[in-house]
Amino acid sequence: MRAKLLILASSIGMLGWGAVLPYQYAYAADTRGWGALVAAAASSLFSVGALVAAPIAGRLSDRFNPVAVAVLAQLLGAVGVGSLVFADSAAVFLGGMFVFGLGLTAAVPAKQVLVLRWVDSNDRRRTFAYKFTGEALGMAAGAYVAGHLVDLRAPQGLDVGFLTAAAGFAISSLIIGLAGRGAISHEGSDLTASSELQPTSPIESMRAIFATPALRWTAVITVALALGFYAQFESGLPAYALTTLDVDTSTVGTAAAVNALVIVVLQVIVVRLTAKRSAPTLLMAVGGIWVLSWLVLSTAQFAPGVASALFVTTYGIFAVGETMYSPVLSPLTASLAPRGMVGQTLGTFAALQTTFSALGPLVAGVLLGAGLTTGFLGLHIAISALAVYAAWRLRVALRRSVAVPTTTVPVGSDDQVLAA
Repeated sequence: MRAKLLILASSIGMLGWGAVLPYQYAYAADTRGWGALVAAAASSLFSVGALVAAPIAGRLSDRFNPVAVAVLAQLLGAVGVGSLVFADSAAVFLGGMFVFGLGLTAAVPAKQVLVLRWVDSNDRRRTFAYKFTGEALGMAAGAYVAGHLVDLRAPQGLDVGFLTAAAGFAISSLIIGLAGRGAISHEGSDLTASSELQPTSPIESMRAIFATPALRWTAVITVALALGFYAQFESGLPAYALTTLDVDTSTVGTAAAVNALVIVVLQVIVVRLTAKRSAPTLLMAVGGIWVLSWLVLSTAQFAPGVASALFVTTYGIFAVGETMYSPVLSPLTASLAPRGMVGQTLGTFAALQTTFSALGPLVAGVLLGAGLTTGFLGLHIAISALAVYAAWRLRVALRRSVAVPTTTVPVGSDDQVLAA
């Protein structure tokens, strides 16, 4: 029951992402007249807040009750995004966006730790899958509601988005707080067993996290898969569609809707079909799907008549990979984390993903702005291929670590480690 409440809370907590982020740039630049620089800075500060929050929140989740961390983080986010209703200057708006990103992202590793504590190891992959689907639905619902109610012609036109986000955080915090009362922890030896002593400094924590080859290769996979799709979902891919493929703006919206629909329809099916497959094998499949998606997208510019259809199809193919990516990567990372550092490890990897995802708009802007469409496509095919290679190396590293008794590895059999 607690897992179901956590999934519901995660879904409601993501309302703000969909209700605010797609509209904040136009709101800051045009509606409020603060200009493109302030609008871009707001997006950057949101990402900076996310980058700062993830490792700190992960460390706090290891040392204190993750329920409290998640609740306080989301309440902080509610204050930040709620304050934007009263933002009459660019400085206040930038500060609110920073706190918004801080609160939203700080709750992520805490919720992941709660899944690990509240859910038996046999059900974690499925729970992470449902949590991911719920969050996607929450984002879509927030964007849908805001899309019908936001009025970017009025200074208060985005207030409904800010209030929706604040309310979503508050309700989500209430649900998590209620679910956490008297919770039973399933966290135990099946999660981590790398170190009995917890590092005392951030530098020592980083050294402990990346001391094993398996976690290093997992970090490469995390970065490559983030760069290979998520970094371009909201910027590079739409820009390529509108500038190079010359498709209608409605096509971009249709593609995003298809992406969400495929995830919702296939998530449960994919989890059942892949339940016995090892995590590295599934991550290799995700990287392969990323490669296929970019290859399909590359053919669109040579077939103008079906470019729109190919673009939408690409988003659908990406979604198939997403149904394996999120349910697998978080429990795998947790299973490899040093003992007592699950939250810190998850937070560090979330920060890695956020950092490199933030580079996506810059990379797309430089390459597409310079007319280097082939370079844009080729770079992402190569990055996706790197993810496949890293996942293969991860599988080799895990098998070697299990085969050598003196090597520190997560507790469990070979199959348990590989299927994390």
